[in-house]
Amino acid sequence: MFESVLERRQNQDEDHVGDETTVSKVGHAVLRGLQAGFVATLIMTAFRLPIMRSLPPSANFWARYVRGGDSADHPLPGLLLHVLYGTSAGAVFGGVFPLLEAERSIEPEQRGLVWGAVYGMGLSLFGSQIMLAAILDTRLDADELALFHAAHLVYGISLGAWVGSRTEGVEDPDDEYDYAEAG
Repeated sequence: MFESVLERRQNQDEDHVGDETTVSKVGHAVLRGLQAGFVATLIMTAFRLPIMRSLPPSANFWARYVRGGDSADHPLPGLLLHVLYGTSAGAVFGGVFPLLEAERSIEPEQRGLVWGAVYGMGLSLFGSQIMLAAILDTRLDADELALFHAAHLVYGISLGAWVGSRTEGVEDPDDEYDYAEAG
């Protein structure tokens, strides 16, 4: 009665295995994710920079493992590395998004918001536990950690909204929404 998501996807795509259409769809999904990751990283950074007391942790990574010195000595490489991380994470999300389903049928935009938020918080946990704590041996105070997680939630929501609004089920992503009048 309940098929797994992968079984349903395999059954739907059986006729297209090895077909250029499937490869093309995956390529478009990853490209959409790259675009979304770039935009979402800019949004997250614009949210984060005015309220945090430091550069993104990628500046710490750059200082520790690439050039040495203090992270404040490397703002541009730190920001560029941060954009590279966010854009790459967006490509992964874009490629995986068509496989993600909701418990009940909802529009791709709504699914994007939900899964984007989940993905953003997953990245935040990875960032705080693996990148900061394990690799950089850095601990954020409670306020900084809360803002770190909030920034990644902003990233995830932005990423999901972009991917969801430009994915399957959306007949023409360039077509403007037609707002119905309340009656």
